Amino acid sequence: MAMVNIFVDSTSDLSPELVARYHLKVIPLIVHLNGKSYRDGIDLLPKQLFALINGTLPTTSAPLIGDFVKAFASHQHGIFLGISSQLSGTVNNARLALEANPESRVRVIDSLTLSSAIGLLALKAADLRDAGADVAEIQAAIEGERANVRMSFALETMRYLYMGGRCTALQSLAASVLKIRPIIAGMPDGTLGLKAKIRGNRARALDALLQDFEEALPNVDLRRIFVTHAAAADDAAYLADKLAAMAPIQEIHVTMAGAVVSSHCGPGTIGILYLTKG
Repeated sequence: MAMVNIFVDSTSDLSPELVARYHLKVIPLIVHLNGKSYRDGIDLLPKQLFALINGTLPTTSAPLIGDFVKAFASHQHGIFLGISSQLSGTVNNARLALEANPESRVRVIDSLTLSSAIGLLALKAADLRDAGADVAEIQAAIEGERANVRMSFALETMRYLYMGGRCTALQSLAASVLKIRPIIAGMPDGTLGLKAKIRGNRARALDALLQDFEEALPNVDLRRIFVTHAAAADDAAYLADKLAAMAPIQEIHVTMAGAVVSSHCGPGTIGILYLTKG
């Protein structure tokens, strides 16, 4: 049986170590900044992004159809897990690439989520592949698993969401004046929603993330938990330590948000991502 190749896009925010360990293939989205275009994770790393921003915030775009055609060309058996179609044209371009190459047997899955929540699904797919599942079995399992994804991020600023057209100027101003720290969560339909408004200092926002996890704990799949951040390494270490003390989690992965996700959420963003038992 031919090996099932697992593709993700760069918004999956997986570390190079995890990509290598699970034999994943990453297709980068594009970041446009200061008149230049960069491939997320290849030409532009997360730690470089904020240093390059000079007044004008970056914009992003999906991989080109041709990028997918090239990536899929030599891989007859595989699945591609892409960022929610509600947030990007990435999945649509992947599907158009398959139409351009009918011989390809890569199956496209709309993750209905983003960031390392995609990573959770991809690692689950890799587990299934390594246990001997075929493409159809993996696709069915992962499409069923999407309903079990839980993702919450605390934002330090709403400027990036506002400039990216994802909140109104009034919401952005109110959050700034009132020192409100929004908690953004993934919705079942693949969109993002406002889960909570935390007043006060950053510690209260971090504690809100931990409290939310603790309340969900009886139904959490403790195989893997992700803490993903944009230029907030100390806070990520704090959350990881608290999570480890809270439950017998098998793996806690701390990863940095890639340049695309960071472009939309801004520095200081941090989240806890996990799967429920279903």
